[in-house]
Amino acid sequence: MAQDDINFTDLIASSIHDMKNSLNLQVSALEKIALQCRERGDTPTFDDLGRVIYQANRMNLNLVELLSLYKMGNSIYPVHIHDHAVADVIEEAMLQNKPMMDFKGITISMDCPSDCYWYIDRELIKGVLVNALNNAYQYTSDKIHIKAFVHNRQVELRVEDNGRGYPEKMLITEAVAEERGVDFETGSTGLGFYFCSQVAQLHKNGGKRGYLMIENGGTLGGGCFIVRLP
Repeated sequence: MAQDDINFTDLIASSIHDMKNSLNLQVSALEKIALQCRERGDTPTFDDLGRVIYQANRMNLNLVELLSLYKMGNSIYPVHIHDHAVADVIEEAMLQNKPMMDFKGITISMDCPSDCYWYIDRELIKGVLVNALNNAYQYTSDKIHIKAFVHNRQVELRVEDNGRGYPEKMLITEAVAEERGVDFETGSTGLGFYFCSQVAQLHKNGGKRGYLMIENGGTLGGGCFIVRLP
């Protein structure tokens, strides 16, 4: 193949996909070793492996987000916005994060009406929740609460924790989100928040787009990651 025929962006995307698959295998192996350490009563090694597994999962999530952003940017991501039970999506995100939460002894609770249905892309919103849970893992003491409800013709998803809260520079108000948009590529917010903001904005209705808010307080008194979708 001639050098001019190589699409560097496509090459990077393909490489990311391979790295993601390899990392999944490594995480599975580390989890197996960690469980063996716990069964033997080797708590220090178990705790050390738990921290390594968290960072590996975080890296894997970043790779998935990069691939998704690449596909969205090239209009090749198959966005499927349909009517879904919000509680089912939350439960799937909780289940995906359960092994990591168990390593740290974190309890996750959920409050969502069984009749709460909304037009969303199921996989993308699950990805947003997984990201929010992954982020809350860093800040919580030992509890995370996910709440969903409909208000003012919007569904609001809240991921709250009982930690010290988000740093001041990470807080995002509704006014900022609506008037100036949210630039999650600056500061310390990083790729995850940028990915989530792009997903939220894909959800449109009546001239309104979804958006994010970051605040402190909520049910558990710590950080609150909020997604509002019209």
